[in-house]
Amino acid sequence: MDLFLIIVGVILIILGFLFCILPVLPGQALSYVSLLLLQFTDKKPFTDNFLFLMAFIMIAVTALDYIVPIIGTKKFGGTKRGTRGSMIGLIIGIIVLPIMGITIGPFGILGILLGPFLGAYIAESTGGRNSKESLRAAFGSFIGFLAGTMMKIVYSAVAAFYFFSYL
Repeated sequence: MDLFLIIVGVILIILGFLFCILPVLPGQALSYVSLLLLQFTDKKPFTDNFLFLMAFIMIAVTALDYIVPIIGTKKFGGTKRGTRGSMIGLIIGIIVLPIMGITIGPFGILGILLGPFLGAYIAESTGGRNSKESLRAAFGSFIGFLAGTMMKIVYSAVAAFYFFSYL
């Protein structure tokens, strides 16, 4: 049974990293579940405090992942319209473009990267802002998206480190 849990845990670690970049499922949550699976083995390598701390950090990273792009857009001069456009662009980049068969790159990664940028730019431009202001807000949205992705990757890397350290 331990071998099965370890194999599933390794798969979840790999999927966790993948889904940190492709926001299909929360990758950081999958990485956390891998730690829980390891806890169900005969070794029981983690303390309850450690698992609660990792759960708290995972929840915080998940929340920040939604907040950071908004902060990035606002920091770079974006409006609520630009923030909403960024979110709509992300949804279009993730869901609509692959359904329409418009996927450039592996898994439509270009849509995921450019969706928030273009969404913020179009929303700001159609809201009466000039091209320079719109571009600046779109850049802030893109930086926020990258920062959120990096937080998830770092969390998943820490979870992977602890997972493989206690095998």
